[in-house]
Amino acid sequence: MTPETEKYFRDLNDMFRSEGWKILLNDLNQSVLSVNSIEFTKDEQDLFYRKGQLAVMNNIINLETQVANAQAQAELDDAED
Repeated sequence: MTPETEKYFRDLNDMFRSEGWKILLNDLNQSVLSVNSIEFTKDEQDLFYRKGQLAVMNNIINLETQVANAQAQAELDDAED
């Protein structure tokens, strides 16, 4: 891995260990519960808006796993070289 890539992963992992990240994930998980309800969906446009909100929230919630997978792949690629 390049030094820039190592720093990228190190910085993200530092963020994932912070209290702020844990608070953000907790807030997002709570928001997903309310946004993921069709009970209060007014119309088709609102449904698609909620779908977009959920996609963004889920991307952030799953970011730690995505980064861990990317880091593992980068380390595997380095080992193969």
